[in-house]
Amino acid sequence: MEKINAYVIGEIISSADSDAFSLYEKSHFGEPKDDKIQYSLVEALFLLEKGKIEIFSKNKKISKREFMEKCRKIDKKIQIKYLVFKDLRERGYVVKTALKFGADFRVYTKGARPGVAHAKWIVFAEHESKRFTWHEFSAKNRVAHSTKKNLLLAIADEEGDISYYEVSWIKP
Repeated sequence: MEKINAYVIGEIISSADSDAFSLYEKSHFGEPKDDKIQYSLVEALFLLEKGKIEIFSKNKKISKREFMEKCRKIDKKIQIKYLVFKDLRERGYVVKTALKFGADFRVYTKGARPGVAHAKWIVFAEHESKRFTWHEFSAKNRVAHSTKKNLLLAIADEEGDISYYEVSWIKP
């Protein structure tokens, strides 16, 4: 497979390459939209780091560093989100954004296909220095419960290691 050429316009990263469609079918990177595959920021960063994609802005190839700077301007939490995304993808999970749920990600069990199966977890990524109030924790729990998913808190430490805390509802 050749490197996929993707183009960033504003906050949208997309590719019309046939390899982009093949990678979507095989590994669920991106989402089909208007005859293209559209990538989230973290997906594009991950594919760039893995050497699967080249990103162009105004027909000029940009480096990973330049792309990360663009991402930081768009999303202040991109570094924490990327650490969590990368860790989960490397563990074999399919990870998609969860903006419409007010969370960072939705995560599918291994082997599950988005669009066919439902995500098992809704993920909030935070740095270990971030403190939750009980109200914030309760709000995250309500989001997970209302979407019929388990809450997964992904906490990144100073070294970039991630600890996961799963919260699920039980009926006594």
